[in-house]
Amino acid sequence: MLYDLFKYLREAFGLSGAGVFQFITFRVGAAIILSLVITMVYGKRLINFLRKKQIGETVRELGLEGQTSKKGTPTMGGIIIITGIVIPTLLFADVKNIYVLMMLLSTIWLGLIGFLDDYIKVFKKNKEGLKGRFKVVGQVGLGIIIGSLMYFNQHVVTTREVVKGEPIVYDATEKVIGSPTFRKEADGRVREYVKVRSAVTSVPFNKSHEISFAKIASVFGEKNVEWVTPIIYIVFVIFIITAVSNGANLTDGLDGLATGVSAIAGICLGLFAYVSGNYIFAEYLNIMHIPNLGELSVFMGAFVGACIGFLWYNTFPAQVFMGDTGSLALGGIIACMAIIVRKELLIPIFCGIFLVENLSVIAQTFYFKYQKKRRGLEYAQAHRLLKMAPLHHHYQKVGYHETKIVTRFWIVGIILAVLSVVSMKLQ
Repeated sequence: MLYDLFKYLREAFGLSGAGVFQFITFRVGAAIILSLVITMVYGKRLINFLRKKQIGETVRELGLEGQTSKKGTPTMGGIIIITGIVIPTLLFADVKNIYVLMMLLSTIWLGLIGFLDDYIKVFKKNKEGLKGRFKVVGQVGLGIIIGSLMYFNQHVVTTREVVKGEPIVYDATEKVIGSPTFRKEADGRVREYVKVRSAVTSVPFNKSHEISFAKIASVFGEKNVEWVTPIIYIVFVIFIITAVSNGANLTDGLDGLATGVSAIAGICLGLFAYVSGNYIFAEYLNIMHIPNLGELSVFMGAFVGACIGFLWYNTFPAQVFMGDTGSLALGGIIACMAIIVRKELLIPIFCGIFLVENLSVIAQTFYFKYQKKRRGLEYAQAHRLLKMAPLHHHYQKVGYHETKIVTRFWIVGIILAVLSVVSMKLQ
């Protein structure tokens, strides 16, 4: 809104200083500051409102240290995070940008699913909340929408240099959009570029840093590539959104854990969006250039600011829990951002904490079922793979204090994020 307003004032009236809103870095900073103000100032008011209405966490007895003290802590605090993301984005980002619209859709969509789950838990006194199959339906629905937009929308393109003697498009699924652009180099050379709509992703730690989903689809026969490719791509998107949002949901078990890990991943993704959207940085780093992607840096600035602001009240001992309203939204945002910036194959690294938490639950379940089938229920209950799943609860059972677990998980998250960023040069 402010972006469009000041753009108009600059073009129509030549307003002095209005041009500063054209700089992405300025708007990123403004989004961070505003999101911090919203979450820290107005977040306190919402916490008091939630406490007044007795919208508190229902804690299941799991035998964990300090668990009973959390009973009654206000939940549904994810509303604070979502508000801190949406308002700065609407004010400082270009809301006509397709990528910004997709991220706003993802935030609100999964936030509403999480809100419904929290509402059932708190107001209907149902500890199970929204049934798992309904959550999956919601995640799959979002995956279909995001996957379809990424594959079919004319504004979702990558830049490709036209090289004499080489094809511009490599298969029937790719399409050149618009007219070519020309750039004159310092040495006088003129280079030609075109925008191509294609289903590709980045391959980390590799000089030929792109792989097309059409190549994967060609396994089913070249003549089937055109209709198989979108199916494979959309299924891939659905899997990522479901896995990462569930991973964030499982990680949200200790004060500040999911929020801090999400902020770290958000900084990493914001940096990816900025450099991939800038053709100078993209060419220097030999990474995919995605036109208009830099606008998502503003969104990610609001995301990181909202997470940090929420941590003010969510660190141990937490004054509020984000609930599924926040955890599903955070995971969905990270998943959709990774898809949009074409860094899906880096998810196991910068989302390593979410991945390990997911795997710990899967491994615990399969090991228990295996032992139960082989040696009986009593043996399986006494010989679990972990003392408790997800993994952070295992460390609680071992005897580590909650703050130590959270801090060490943050440190691991920072290391993984740095490794992800460094991957742009390690080719």
